[in-house]
Amino acid sequence: MPAGFPSPAADFAVKRHDLNELLISHPNATFMLQASGTSMVDFGIFDGDILVCDRALQANHGDIVIAEVDGDFTVKQFWRSRGTVQLRAGNKTFAPIIFRDGQTLTICGVVTATIKRFRQ
Repeated sequence: MPAGFPSPAADFAVKRHDLNELLISHPNATFMLQASGTSMVDFGIFDGDILVCDRALQANHGDIVIAEVDGDFTVKQFWRSRGTVQLRAGNKTFAPIIFRDGQTLTICGVVTATIKRFRQ
């Protein structure tokens, strides 16, 4: 039988979590990038947040996506209605991107999580 007292820290013991296990479903198709700007603040995505993106997922109406529009990359909400596709910002001061003939759209990944840092 061990001698002594139980550790005072035993009351605070927690299970260790593996962020890869918690946040990544398709490791070979997942990438992370840092958000820049204020266009998605209404969705809780702020300047400097890390976005976890999954290329294996099909973008569905309402998903947050990483998209390439005419060679420029953006983070927006994927919006599909009656055959029309839009990319909508999560900030009312930004107009939606409405596609016209000749424009190119490539969905690079679906955002599945964000990681925020409060202090470095």
